[in-house]
Amino acid sequence: MAVIRDVQVTFDCESPRRVARFWCEVMGYELAAPPDGFSSWEEFDRTLPEADRDSWAAAQDPTGNRPRLFFQRVPETKVVKNRVHLDVRAGAGLVGEERLAALLAEEQRLIPLGAKRVLLQYADDENESCLTMQDPEGNEFCLD
Repeated sequence: MAVIRDVQVTFDCESPRRVARFWCEVMGYELAAPPDGFSSWEEFDRTLPEADRDSWAAAQDPTGNRPRLFFQRVPETKVVKNRVHLDVRAGAGLVGEERLAALLAEEQRLIPLGAKRVLLQYADDENESCLTMQDPEGNEFCLD
């Protein structure tokens, strides 16, 4: 019998809370609650040495059905393409111009949040349109 495990997707980043808030907007997630005894993350941060503030954050699906996203501060910045990325299913089930319109509409929603377009791949004889983007810290993801 196979073992089914939960999965958490972890992002290395410079500002975990900023990147977590971005992904909450993308995915319809919520920021994880601050530690017990604190009404906000800002209140919690005030109890820490400055170097330890905003060192991690988590985003979670309010329904509990999708994986948790964890964001951890690392000292180095991103320098090369991700080896793993998220495909955000903005056009699932759609084809042709209808799919492209859905991807472009989602792109326009995400750009004000800090996303950037990398590459728009138009449909061809084998594949439907796909839009590669970056989050505010340069982590690639696809709208497909």
